Amino acid sequence: MNSDFHIKPEIRILGIDDSALLSEKVMIVGTVFRGGDWMDGVLRSEITRDGLDATEVISTMVKNSRHYGQLRVIMLDGVTYGGFNVVDTEELYRETGLPVIVVMRAYPDFEKIRAALRHFSDGELRWEIIQKAGKIEKLVTEKNGTSIYIQKAGIGIKSAEKIVRLTSIRSNIPEPLRVAHLIATGIIFGESRGKA
Repeated sequence: MNSDFHIKPEIRILGIDDSALLSEKVMIVGTVFRGGDWMDGVLRSEITRDGLDATEVISTMVKNSRHYGQLRVIMLDGVTYGGFNVVDTEELYRETGLPVIVVMRAYPDFEKIRAALRHFSDGELRWEIIQKAGKIEKLVTEKNGTSIYIQKAGIGIKSAEKIVRLTSIRSNIPEPLRVAHLIATGIIFGESRGKA
């Protein structure tokens, strides 16, 4: 199902970001938002730095959450977490039944990614998962007329764009991701820093 659907202003969205790579285990934080202006909850879990458990860990975190029944979309900050722990967006969609929208500030430098993956014995597998995330679409948000890039699984482009625009109320990054980033960095460093 890659269809578009009716989007309510208070659609429940889970935005997920990771913390800094300070140890073998990397914390991931999820924020549950109603649209772009109301945070309902925070989830956290841990993935392995440069591992291959991000898809499974995120899926389990989502399904075990008391918010699961109300969630309509998962938003990811790119497809690599904790270094090169790649999220399989199609698998995440299949496992949770929730469409996935990947948001990126800049178009990925695939040559650089490919070069980095040569250092992994399973680099080809990771590369396949990255490619599987699908077509990268450019989206100009209303904020400053700047562009971001999105990928999607289980949702049509019109719905994905509408959800990103609905939730990008303070910057061109959707609030669920912006706030997840602030929380993740704040917990690790004692104060939030950087941009989502």
